[in-house]
Amino acid sequence: MYVDKKEPLHVLIASGSSGEKSTTRVVLAHLGERLESLGCTIDFWDLGQDPLPLFDIDTVYSSEKYKEVSGRASKADVLVFGTPDYHGTISSNLKNLLDHLWMELAGKLIGSVVASHEKGLTVTDHMRTVARQCYAWSLPYGVSFQEKADVTYDQGIISEDLNARIEMMASDLSRYGQILSQLRNEGLEGEMPTFMARYRKK
Repeated sequence: MYVDKKEPLHVLIASGSSGEKSTTRVVLAHLGERLESLGCTIDFWDLGQDPLPLFDIDTVYSSEKYKEVSGRASKADVLVFGTPDYHGTISSNLKNLLDHLWMELAGKLIGSVVASHEKGLTVTDHMRTVARQCYAWSLPYGVSFQEKADVTYDQGIISEDLNARIEMMASDLSRYGQILSQLRNEGLEGEMPTFMARYRKK
């Protein structure tokens, strides 16, 4: 059953592109606008302009930056990760962000957006692997696009097909995100033996 949340769905959108004229950033911004039109609140994190220090297991958890990362991810009901396709995988900026996260993703919905001339299938699979390892859900599809054919930095989205896929993703993130957010909260607050039980506060 589809149930509306009392609070707006909060979406963290992270762009892993470091390019000054990033089409990944353009597409993610458009997706964010569509999600806002559906009643969501958006936290847009441009890792190219606001990069993280390289993940260091010995020092990261005591750093102020980690508190920011964990706080922003914990607040999100849904997370969208966007990246260029670099040799069939995600950018170093995005991988570094994902290295900082674990429990913050559990029980949440993940969406993937990939700039790729090869459909970005392996890149999306790599993001799904991270989601699965962190006990998160991922949409059964990703949105991929080609620079110049689908979008340009100056003109924005020029492909009707890409625009339609963004519309679909925004709708699915909003609807399924609300359902999963409710179930996640029930798992955290209730006594049912769900996988979220391990994340309950003692």
